[in-house]
Amino acid sequence: MESQTAPFIGACLSQPVSRTPVWFMRQAGRSLPEYRALRGSGSILEAIGDPDLATEITLQPVRRYGVDAAVLFSDIVVPVSAIGFGVDVVPGRGPVVAKPFRSAEDLKRFRPMDPDVDIPYVSSTVAQVAAELKGSETALIGFAGAPFTVASYLVEGGPSKNFALVKSLMHTDPELFAKLCDQLADLSISFLQAQVAAGAQAIQLFDSWAGVLSVAEYQRFALPSSRKVLAAVASMGVPSILFGVGCSELLATMATSGAQVIGVDWRIPLSEARERVGPGIAVQGNLDPVLCLGDLEVPLAATDAILEDAGNLPGHIFNLGHGVLPETNPDVLTEVVKRVHERGRAGVTA
Repeated sequence: MESQTAPFIGACLSQPVSRTPVWFMRQAGRSLPEYRALRGSGSILEAIGDPDLATEITLQPVRRYGVDAAVLFSDIVVPVSAIGFGVDVVPGRGPVVAKPFRSAEDLKRFRPMDPDVDIPYVSSTVAQVAAELKGSETALIGFAGAPFTVASYLVEGGPSKNFALVKSLMHTDPELFAKLCDQLADLSISFLQAQVAAGAQAIQLFDSWAGVLSVAEYQRFALPSSRKVLAAVASMGVPSILFGVGCSELLATMATSGAQVIGVDWRIPLSEARERVGPGIAVQGNLDPVLCLGDLEVPLAATDAILEDAGNLPGHIFNLGHGVLPETNPDVLTEVVKRVHERGRAGVTA
């Protein structure tokens, strides 16, 4: 089956599908023993830079779980790392910036990214995965970080609990923050366009930390740059997903971003999320990843409840409300996929 009629792509476009599609954020990674055996203890950025290795890691969960989409093995800081901003991914902590963004002088540390020169390994990985999936019903998702979330890492210097530095910059120098987000939007656009050109059939924009913002802050400081990114990708003819954690109060505003799908975490019922995003926009989610750590009947019961809440309206992609936790038993996720395919009714044709 061609990718355009694959269940995942159809659901992104709120079209009738042969089955409710399912994939998992962070499905390629530490929960898989085959991943740990392959990766060893090297840097994740080094692994991303090896197309053969990154291709195999991207495909592992497709084989293991039977999901309806592969998601590129990469990281949201790849573009800023590639242009030499000084970002590394520290195991157990996440992105860390050697010299955080502090003033207008730091804008000089940005430059346009040339995908052919700066990230040829990303395009190679996408092309290899796309070739492996050709002729199947499994779609390939590319992704990037939304400007606000990447900015939060650059300003804070790493992961943060209260986002005090980035919020202070937003409010004390909104013009500088807007310039920072505009630079990051351009990087995300280049990153995503390279992935789509190489064969990605949909993209997800991760605004993971947008949930720390009020509705007014999101509208002012995050939404404009995300709209810029999503508009650029839309011109390439692929559907897009916008996702953030703790964004229940932002869903209606996120639905104005231009994304065809809005990701939903576990804090709000899926039916209520649908009401907030409005008609014509698909939803993705929203099983709490923690529920996959216990006995199998717990996540299966929660999966049944989500599928029941989703009903038979088109435009539902089953996923977790955030990424797969490292302690997750892969066999649990395999059973969740089977349950979704057996019982999902959203947009499913007779």
